[in-house]
Amino acid sequence: MSGRINPVYLVGLILLVIFPFAVQAAWPESLKYYLHLAIQILLWAFIYTGWSLMGRFGLVSLGHAAFTGVGAYVTVLLWNFAGLTPLIGIPIAVACSVLLSQLVGYPCFLQKIRGHYFALLTLAMTEFVRLVIVGLRDYTGGSLGTQPKRYEDGISLYAVQFEPDRMLSYFIALVVWVVGLYIWVRVDRSMDRFALDAANQDDDAAASVGIDVTREKLKISAISAAMCAFGGAMYGQYQMYIGPDTVAGLGISLNIVFAVVAGGVWVMLGPTLGAVITLMLAEVLRVTISSSEALKGVFGTGALLLDTAIYGLLLILFIIYMPKGILGTASEWWANRRSNPHGSG
Repeated sequence: MSGRINPVYLVGLILLVIFPFAVQAAWPESLKYYLHLAIQILLWAFIYTGWSLMGRFGLVSLGHAAFTGVGAYVTVLLWNFAGLTPLIGIPIAVACSVLLSQLVGYPCFLQKIRGHYFALLTLAMTEFVRLVIVGLRDYTGGSLGTQPKRYEDGISLYAVQFEPDRMLSYFIALVVWVVGLYIWVRVDRSMDRFALDAANQDDDAAASVGIDVTREKLKISAISAAMCAFGGAMYGQYQMYIGPDTVAGLGISLNIVFAVVAGGVWVMLGPTLGAVITLMLAEVLRVTISSSEALKGVFGTGALLLDTAIYGLLLILFIIYMPKGILGTASEWWANRRSNPHGSG
């Protein structure tokens, strides 16, 4: 397959590079707000892309919030209590998440646990990690969460803290996102992809032709967990706050699944579109709820959880009516149109 970059992607990347300068020129007073949204979208798109590496091969996990949580908390705790720079702490956190993925994945794949049983097992893993975080409240802050200790003026490579400089944070997030897409492409173009596709169809048939199914699944699980852990760590370093419900809760796992399913699990930019949808939906609801006394009166404090309820409803609708997601469905329609330009559609 050609290694040339699609001109459309190149133009898109150039537009993303120009984006903060265009916003600065057009709406300087709102620059921080728009960059904040863009940074969150890029970081979560990286995490969603990590999940899609497993999801596209039938390994539907509801436990990836455990990996983002481990990535964020291990990094922050090593910095707060051991004074260990995140430059070292993040690789350790990623290694812990990969180890967790292998400890959970090995018996599952060896025993050929898949489908809803695999999903439930990974769901239990997420809850286990969340309960550990809440239980170690003396270190983690429990359900209230915790913050990385701010280093000097808050901008430091040593402490991996850049939050005060939104422009710098944006370009760091952009690089992280591009690396995520590169990993997706490498997996998509590798021989492992065909092995995993075969295993997704039939484990026994794949094994009969010499594919080490357990090894292939463990490998993709490790890559997926590593990406989610790294994304969780970077998200925590940017937000300068982490909590069990912001990086490790069940709601995070469900958001990940919804975003990827909505955008398109088999399309490179599907998870990114899913990130745009989920974060813009959350932002619209936040603004609407904060400005509406009627909604606060009807739902009370539960109004803040409306986004999770809407995600669940939309996930059901997408699974039933658009299982390939928005970009997946659009790509299929375009491919059919090109192959049959004079057809009735």
